[in-house]
Amino acid sequence: MIPVQGYDGLRVAVLGLGRSGLSAARSLEAGGAIPICWDDNEAARAKAEEYGFEVLDLSKDGAFHGIASLIVSPGIPHLYPAPNRVVAAAQVAGVPVDNDIGLFFRSFASGDWNDFEQPPRVICVTGSNGKSTTCALIHHILTEAGRNAQLAGNIGRGVLDIDPPKDGGAVVLELSSYQTELARALTPDIAVFTNFSPDHLDRHAGLGGYFAAKRRLFAEGGPDRAIIGVDEAEGRFLAGQLSEGAGDDRVIRISVTEKLTGPGWQVFSRKGFLSEYRKGRQAGSIDLRPIKGLPGAHNHQNACAAYAACRSMGLAPRVIEDAMHSYPGLPHRSQIVAEANGVTYVNDSKATNVDSALKALQAFTNIRWICGGLEKEGGLDVLAPALDNVARAYVIGREAAQFALHLGIDAEICTTMAEAVRRAHGDAQPGDTVLLAPAAASFDQYDSFETRGDDFAACVTAALASGQ
Repeated sequence: MIPVQGYDGLRVAVLGLGRSGLSAARSLEAGGAIPICWDDNEAARAKAEEYGFEVLDLSKDGAFHGIASLIVSPGIPHLYPAPNRVVAAAQVAGVPVDNDIGLFFRSFASGDWNDFEQPPRVICVTGSNGKSTTCALIHHILTEAGRNAQLAGNIGRGVLDIDPPKDGGAVVLELSSYQTELARALTPDIAVFTNFSPDHLDRHAGLGGYFAAKRRLFAEGGPDRAIIGVDEAEGRFLAGQLSEGAGDDRVIRISVTEKLTGPGWQVFSRKGFLSEYRKGRQAGSIDLRPIKGLPGAHNHQNACAAYAACRSMGLAPRVIEDAMHSYPGLPHRSQIVAEANGVTYVNDSKATNVDSALKALQAFTNIRWICGGLEKEGGLDVLAPALDNVARAYVIGREAAQFALHLGIDAEICTTMAEAVRRAHGDAQPGDTVLLAPAAASFDQYDSFETRGDDFAACVTAALASGQ
């Protein structure tokens, strides 16, 4: 646990008592603060009371009297589409609003660091897609190289639940736009921007607000090293803002669409080969094609980002390459769940938007595509460049018929996962890939994308066991 500094003896309100909220309350208490907790959910309030925390309805008049700060969980809006009523009350009362990420950065360093030969470093990863894989890959490489590393944020442990860092240790954090837009302290040593595509537009009042939330990690965080995906205009803009010139190697540009040249520091992948160039000369290369845990161009982009981060940590190219070969991949992200009779079954349930689904479809050929769910804003037209890879779509979800109509390809209305897997399995020929890449949210049928992915894996196991 990281005890929160700066609030000793002060009352600090905590709104939202899920994983991050309860973790924040515990860390505040460990640092000497007095947590005052609230959640609209009665069960969540009861759990806080079990921990011994004071529970108080923060929406009532006068609730913020004597409160030093309000700590808000990521899912609670503080500005768009409208502020939560408790957040609005705090703002009216002049009470500062923060989140667990802000608490982490203000509390991470401790007096023990004076005895360290190498201070711990924090690597933060944000972007629209690939954050989890990039974080997990960085953590895997550092661990395989013998470095003490912890994985936290939106992946692994809660950011305040990690152990106090050791001499020369590293903390790898996955940060969403919900977290970066509100944190009052952001001071990563290395910051990564994977890519950019429309998402969470209602929460950020449009594309510009979404980009501004991501940009804060770099503009206000002031990292020593910024690793920027430059395959979109927003990434190129951000890299230009952070760089003092073409040779400024504090910015590492990464790409999977073009060869990057110039006097600076670049890492790019073309046709499955990762290349590192520095000061106009090649400094390293990796053949990514045989690495099973990193299939497709989107994972090659993740590999470029992780490679650049680990090179920034002083690791040699060969050490990074060896570790990549043992990377097992993450559940629900291009995860191979079975291979039988020449057919590969891939769980990419995390592909909850069209951009991530597009990347999954581009990673394979002869696809039996299981898709559908709660369709997000923007439609499905962006998937068109990859639809030639699809032999047939098998559509699930409560609105499967409407979803299938928008695809414009051969599609079967299956509604349920079990039926979709049964039909795809029955149709599949050697060389085919049965791919779950929904291009939609899961909440019409499942509690989470993880539950959806687990159901897919279970249905595949059942289909293979049936022998049909």
